[in-house]
Amino acid sequence: MARKISFKQAINEALDLEMRRDPTVILLGEDIVGGAGGKGEEDAWGGVLGVTKGLHAKYPGRLLDTPLSESAYIGAAIGAACCGMRPVAELMFLDFMGVCFDQILNQAAKFNYMFGGKARTPVTIRAMVGAGFRAAAQHSQMLTPLFTHIPGLKVVCPSNAYDAKGLLIQSIRDNDPVIFCEHKNLYGHEVDVPAEAYALPFGEANIVRDGRDVTIVTYGLMVHRAVEAAAVLAKQGIEAEVIDLRTLSPIDWDTVIESVETTGRLVVVDEAHPRCSLATDVAAYVAQHAFGALKAAPQMVTAPHTPVPFSPVLEDLYLPTADVIATAVSRITAREKLVA
Repeated sequence: MARKISFKQAINEALDLEMRRDPTVILLGEDIVGGAGGKGEEDAWGGVLGVTKGLHAKYPGRLLDTPLSESAYIGAAIGAACCGMRPVAELMFLDFMGVCFDQILNQAAKFNYMFGGKARTPVTIRAMVGAGFRAAAQHSQMLTPLFTHIPGLKVVCPSNAYDAKGLLIQSIRDNDPVIFCEHKNLYGHEVDVPAEAYALPFGEANIVRDGRDVTIVTYGLMVHRAVEAAAVLAKQGIEAEVIDLRTLSPIDWDTVIESVETTGRLVVVDEAHPRCSLATDVAAYVAQHAFGALKAAPQMVTAPHTPVPFSPVLEDLYLPTADVIATAVSRITAREKLVA
């Protein structure tokens, strides 16, 4: 049975279902238990935006409040995963990965390879990503490309509550380390989500909108911007196919290539900076593997190569918009070309 719930509720529900199903699932994070049992407090705060609220009361002893030391508790989560647990570590913002990057880059990501496939590290690291929340340069970055570059890590960035629930359940059940990215501006977004548990496989993109004239590839918040742009373009007689990658490592190249071979045009939208981003990765891959199908040069729509500004006016300019995406599409889909 499906109900309409928010992205944030879907994350909470996925954690609840997996903790109920598997006693080895534990949660670690800052302030996820803080305040519980104190005067006037019957339940934990549930992290910086209350995503895990309600779980402490249901699973006492399995939510662990941690010191303000990302290197300590991310390292502890990785160690617990190596010893038979399935920890989910909540990092407040992906920006804080710099503090614990060695544990992820040089330890968790490499264990399976270094020990000949005999080591498993089933740890999920949840973290908020993205700009538009007025959280300034140190709490607003889209750092997904840093992690897709690292072999041994799986990287997930859902665009809606349905995908968030199914992909988080899959992340917890997976035997490899997963970086699970949650765009903070999507927490209130609601769609229909089944009440029961379900897992969505990694490496399967979702075609959000069918189209014949241009392929728009994106993920996370930018899926919604791309759909808005596609609606504007449709009024101009340009039908855009919008692909939501959902997982960035592994990535569903087959769906991307098949779409481009049909449309002949590609626009990649990525909230990350333009250098060495998912946009550059997808554009390069398509140019290498589907060059003969291209009718125009691939276009990239990204944030500028600057830190995220705190000024609301500048932050709004920083983020790719539907108008910017539509303009990029218009550059490679002149009306006379489509008619021809």
